[in-house]
Amino acid sequence: MTTFERPLGILCALPQEMQLLATSLAESRPDERAGTTFLSGALDGCAVTIAEGGIGKVGSALAATLLLERFNCRTLIFTGVAGGLDPALGIGDIVIAERLIQHDYGSVVGDAHVAFRGGDFPLGGTRRDPAFALDPLLLERLKAGLAGYAPPMLAASVIGKKKGRQPRLVFGTVVTGDVFVNSAAMRERLRERWSAQAVEMEGAAVAQVAERFGVPAIVIRALSDLAGAESHMDFGQFLDVASEAAADVVRRVVRIVG
Repeated sequence: MTTFERPLGILCALPQEMQLLATSLAESRPDERAGTTFLSGALDGCAVTIAEGGIGKVGSALAATLLLERFNCRTLIFTGVAGGLDPALGIGDIVIAERLIQHDYGSVVGDAHVAFRGGDFPLGGTRRDPAFALDPLLLERLKAGLAGYAPPMLAASVIGKKKGRQPRLVFGTVVTGDVFVNSAAMRERLRERWSAQAVEMEGAAVAQVAERFGVPAIVIRALSDLAGAESHMDFGQFLDVASEAAADVVRRVVRIVG
């Protein structure tokens, strides 16, 4: 039996990320809209609608809008993988976004990029904080509900080390842009400018849409690479295991907010 008539909306960018949750969905009902499959059903007793929005800000914003407008979702949860920016973090670690920033939005003045909040007119000297922040009460609820949680252990054979690794879950800043970061220099620039933990391609766009509808957006990212010169190889190698870690956290978050 599901709780609430309005479902939670769960959004993924890649099929590997969505499939892990779709296989656990009870009473699954598909619906095709705008070239996207939406699956409605029950996840751990909570009513949800799941969608694979595709890669980048436009696709994720479209899918987020449909989840809110057509399926009347009360909260959005975005899940998937990301590149790590914080040198203290490693493959498999989980970052839940307290703040989301579109790092490629704004204006270029001379040779410098001037950041603006997504959707704000990118001119003028007075600017709002560019970050979309998670509601403080919801943030505290998530922190309390996940206190003591440890993501699934990574086996030594998976990470190519002599010993396995215990991933961590942290809350922090996630930056979003329509580029896959395969550059140590850009990783350092993003880290230095925003003190961010992770970089990805969708989260802040989902937060922008959610804000317009007056609902929260919870972005959960598992690190599949470290956004450097080898990130294209790490991404493919660790996509599946990072997706599994993210899906595990999503199910816990569903139980907390459901």
